[in-house]
Amino acid sequence: MVKAVVGANWGDEGKGKITDMLGKEADIIVRFQGGANAGHTIVNNYGKFALHTLPSGVFYDHTTSVIGNGVALHVPTLIKEIQGLVDQGVPKPKIKVSDRAQMVMSYHILFDQYEEERLAGKSFGSTKSGIAPFYSDKYAKIGFQVSELFDEVSLKEKAERICETKNVILEHLYHKPALKPEDIFRELMEYKEMIAPYVCDVSAYLWDAIKEGKEILLEGQLGSLKDPDHGIYPMVTSSSTLAAYGAIGAGIPPYEIKKIITVCKAYSSAVGAGAFVSEIFGEEADELRKRGGDGGEYGATTGRPRRMGWFDCVASKYGCRIQGTTDVAFTVLDVLGYLDEIPVCVGYEIDGEVTTEFPTTALLEKAKPVIEKLPGWKCDIRGIKKYEDLPENCRKYVEFVEEKIGFPITMVSNGPGRDDIIYR
Repeated sequence: MVKAVVGANWGDEGKGKITDMLGKEADIIVRFQGGANAGHTIVNNYGKFALHTLPSGVFYDHTTSVIGNGVALHVPTLIKEIQGLVDQGVPKPKIKVSDRAQMVMSYHILFDQYEEERLAGKSFGSTKSGIAPFYSDKYAKIGFQVSELFDEVSLKEKAERICETKNVILEHLYHKPALKPEDIFRELMEYKEMIAPYVCDVSAYLWDAIKEGKEILLEGQLGSLKDPDHGIYPMVTSSSTLAAYGAIGAGIPPYEIKKIITVCKAYSSAVGAGAFVSEIFGEEADELRKRGGDGGEYGATTGRPRRMGWFDCVASKYGCRIQGTTDVAFTVLDVLGYLDEIPVCVGYEIDGEVTTEFPTTALLEKAKPVIEKLPGWKCDIRGIKKYEDLPENCRKYVEFVEEKIGFPITMVSNGPGRDDIIYR
């Protein structure tokens, strides 16, 4: 059976932990989109880890970790990550990399930095990991696929062709040094040496695994609202963050995805720019940020302080719908235990009218949150294993959210550890 674990909001929902937890039952775990521009924080018996390219199931010795064709593969980051795990005492994971995945080149990272500098105050809040330039090149058909590394004659020719177009922009738009074909070719040869042991026809491998009845987990990065089609465009990422794309980014039939576990946080947080209706500021935000996540709400990749807000029913209902949610995993509920009352955004007021439907970006910029307050439970809920044992106000909060979003909350996470989970 194929299950997808995806985010309902802006990313940072706690997907890593849920994948790590579901990984216990999985045979294969696949990353199907995005690059090393976002991370998943995992806390388990080996310690605390921030993963960027590897799927969050690498800590089990019975799983195979797969980098799908939809991923923006930065080879040095992947190799460094594998080494980092081994150095911390984790058994070396079994890894397969799609021969159709494309590679993030060093010049993609440079172009990302140059563009953010050029835009200055009007930038997209990029993590400067080369993601937008990478996907631009992929769709402009001038990217490098892993399979191409094994044809040196064509590579040399392509490196020259790429320099012709890139150097015009480097010289005239950015006023930066030109690229040299021989440098690009050398970089590609280094990547070939690093990645060769892992290369595999991933879609054929997964097809066979499905026929054998293997348990496969697709792991998405970021969340619904960062999708380039359905998110808060243009403040989005450059690859689809939706479970539906899992079929494409892994190379499997869409009808094989039977379960879509959409991860929702008990409050909101976001990294990067863009409309964020339920956002809070000042001391209120600082307090939530300090208590949030494990060790505070700071980006797993960038270390940037995350923007904080209360739970947004409008954005979450939409985020779950667009994912095709079968199950909601509700995370970091334990964090809210300090509050006397808990504000929840239940609607958006736009031009004097209240809506519960998530709008397009221009209208979103004008939206003001409609807040309802629920009584807090004022105690620590970590360590509780049964839903019935949660304080009454805590259960009421979960059920209120469930009713507003209209999708079943089947898992409640009440701590950062692998076992801090309550099934409903």
